[in-house]
Amino acid sequence: MTEPSEAPLLLLVEDDPLVSLAVEEFLSAAGFRIVAASSGQEAIDILAGDAFLSAVVTDVRLGTGPSGWDVAHRARELVPTIPVIYMTGDSASLWSAHGVPGSIVLQKPFVEAQLVTAIATLLNQASTTGTMSS
Repeated sequence: MTEPSEAPLLLLVEDDPLVSLAVEEFLSAAGFRIVAASSGQEAIDILAGDAFLSAVVTDVRLGTGPSGWDVAHRARELVPTIPVIYMTGDSASLWSAHGVPGSIVLQKPFVEAQLVTAIATLLNQASTTGTMSS
């Protein structure tokens, strides 16, 4: 678990540089620390590293290579309780078939507050049930 004075560290996975920058800026302004990946493979490499991540925020379509679905499944293999938020411009109907349990999907375009609320909700659920691990 992160120290109380330390902001949660989020893995942001988005292949569109403009969207990534915008999301990173408003999440930073909301008090989160961000490590960004521009591809599914880069995200999986980050997940394999030593950084303690509080949550994963991923686009579903990431060009060639692993998708956001793949990134989330890998994250849950490593930390079974890590909160996952999917962002998608596609139909959210695939979420039930491909998404990890206990995740949230946001349909693009969404307002910034929706993403911050989704992250806060999942982080609060994880901390109140004592399921977050370090």
